Amino acid sequence: MKKVTLYTRVECCLCDEVKAVLDEVRSSEPFELEIVDVDQDPAAHALYTDEVPVVAIDGRKAFKFRVTAAALREKLARR
Repeated sequence: MKKVTLYTRVECCLCDEVKAVLDEVRSSEPFELEIVDVDQDPAAHALYTDEVPVVAIDGRKAFKFRVTAAALREKLARR
């Protein structure tokens, strides 16, 4: 099963939009979802503090700032 990680932070409207897309796609195409608050994780903060939201698939950065359901489905199929 694919693992998708959402790097996010509290009170981030773009993060909320990306999370909604992840939930939509996950309802029809199962994947493990991990949510990481970059303000609570020093390693993630060092990498992504200015880029959230970031979506990684199986540990590889796939999207930053925005994602569509179609683009996510395509990347999941390729990886």
